[in-house]
Amino acid sequence: MFLVVSLGKTKEDGDMKYPWIDGYLLRKRSVTKDVQTDWNWVRYRIGDKMFAAVCQNWDDQPYYITLKLESMEGEVLRKQYPDIVPGYYMNKEWWNSVKPDGDVPDDLLKDMLDKSYRLVLESFSKKRQREILGLSCCGTECETCGCYGSLCKGCNASAGKVFHAPAGKACPIYGCSVQKHKLANCRGCDLLPCTVWKQTKDPALSEEEFEANVLERVQRLKQI
Repeated sequence: MFLVVSLGKTKEDGDMKYPWIDGYLLRKRSVTKDVQTDWNWVRYRIGDKMFAAVCQNWDDQPYYITLKLESMEGEVLRKQYPDIVPGYYMNKEWWNSVKPDGDVPDDLLKDMLDKSYRLVLESFSKKRQREILGLSCCGTECETCGCYGSLCKGCNASAGKVFHAPAGKACPIYGCSVQKHKLANCRGCDLLPCTVWKQTKDPALSEEEFEANVLERVQRLKQI
């Protein structure tokens, strides 16, 4: 039986403050959810690694929200907020636990969860990150493309040598992001979308369709 995270009122802790957590985390790209039954933790994972957990007692009531941060940031936040403590049953340098009925602001907790997601995602190789996310370096979902599996194996599988790239060469965006700058994707580039993006157009798209496609891909990357 799958346990449901309930962040409502509990017998012991009164009003819980973060009812949005489950939906917020499951909206993140490629996140899965399971239950570690021995501990009764609801875990949120990217790839095969946990980046957040709601630790529940045996009445299925939350007593900690656990996540990962850079060690220095975690230390600073624990000094500022009594309701943030060293990670419960986790590495105390990198993991932190938040009391679900405490005074940590929603926006701060969301920021902490976002950072935990990215930290764990970035612990994979850059190629594996693209595979986990199901995105090319430019934010394209190759499997939704009509050319996927026929004209094209997809950006990740072909090392950027997609159907519309120059013969035998990688797409210019892949060449810039992955080969030249050694990035997992274009998300971290201050110039996104850059001139290379604007000059690299799927010939099947009209100008209007291309502009909409660029905006869509940028949005996907920014949501990581």
